[in-house]
Amino acid sequence: MGFIKNVKEEFLIIKERDPAIKSPMEVLLYPSFRVMISYRRAHRKYLKGHYFQARYISQKAARKTGIEIHPGATIGKGFFIDHGTGVIIGETTIIGDNVTLYQGVTLGGTGKETGKRHPTLEDNVMVSAGAKVIGSFTVGENSKIGAGSVVLEEVPPNCTVVGVPGRIVKRDNIKVPRSDMDQVHLPDPIMEDITTLQHENSNLCNRIIDLENKIKQMEKIE
Repeated sequence: MGFIKNVKEEFLIIKERDPAIKSPMEVLLYPSFRVMISYRRAHRKYLKGHYFQARYISQKAARKTGIEIHPGATIGKGFFIDHGTGVIIGETTIIGDNVTLYQGVTLGGTGKETGKRHPTLEDNVMVSAGAKVIGSFTVGENSKIGAGSVVLEEVPPNCTVVGVPGRIVKRDNIKVPRSDMDQVHLPDPIMEDITTLQHENSNLCNRIIDLENKIKQMEKIE
């Protein structure tokens, strides 16, 4: 019954959260669906101490889907990997409920830690394409990681992080990523800084022009 329940849950998650789905049967072709069915089996083996069997199942799934999930990782309900190629999830990763990852995401370790080496993603976190979350810290609930970002330290709840290294550009963003799958229209701090500088430069230029005009008027009067 556990296997059938897992199949139904994964089926509904993908059908609900991917707008490209045109027919229910397409779900069966999705790498996310296939890898999560394998992960659930491998994780049960891992918890029982059958480590070789667990790794065999997970590596076989990785070769078929391009998604590598260590069987030791802990993953909650409603987990969804969109597209998925190149996704890597380390052994001590902990993932809460309703988390979304896009292609090329790495949830990895620094290589300098022991024990808990990989990140914890709390409920409703979204990690955009190509982002890397490296280390044993926590990404708080409802937070978003922008595409291509490299996150190396704790992220509070309800935040948006972008850049290399990642930095918080928005706080208290309480909109739940499960209902907002937009990984593109996130704040760009560099562009915001450039825009501010351009605005200030324009103001300075206008002030210089005004001063030059006043000087010319004074010269005419003299």
